[in-house]
Amino acid sequence: MNLNQVTIPSIDLTKSIPFYEKLGMQLIVKALPNYARFQCPDGGSTFSIHQTNNLPKGEGIYVYFECMDLDNFVVELKEKGIEFEQDPTDQTWLWREARLKDVDGNQLILYYGSENRLNPPWRINSDSI
Repeated sequence: MNLNQVTIPSIDLTKSIPFYEKLGMQLIVKALPNYARFQCPDGGSTFSIHQTNNLPKGEGIYVYFECMDLDNFVVELKEKGIEFEQDPTDQTWLWREARLKDVDGNQLILYYGSENRLNPPWRINSDSI
């Protein structure tokens, strides 16, 4: 099994689409006003947004996008007018992360995890399960 896509809610796709294009996503389906789908710049995964009248309450949705050259990518996005809540920061879980919100308040985390993405020192060994 492989993850194909993640879909998140949006109040107004006409505002969300340009935001995700600024992040480098390639729009591949535009079915306004209800749905849009993007191809991620790296790998084979896709990301989509669907129109909703109500956004999730509380913490909401968190979406992680891995970026090989995180620090420079954040600089490029800032030059395009993207605002960040947190600049690239080394985390205790051994990833480097930058945080921002999309136009609907969905939390986006741009990160670089290197080998620790799938193999952190605390990974469960299949022999011990």
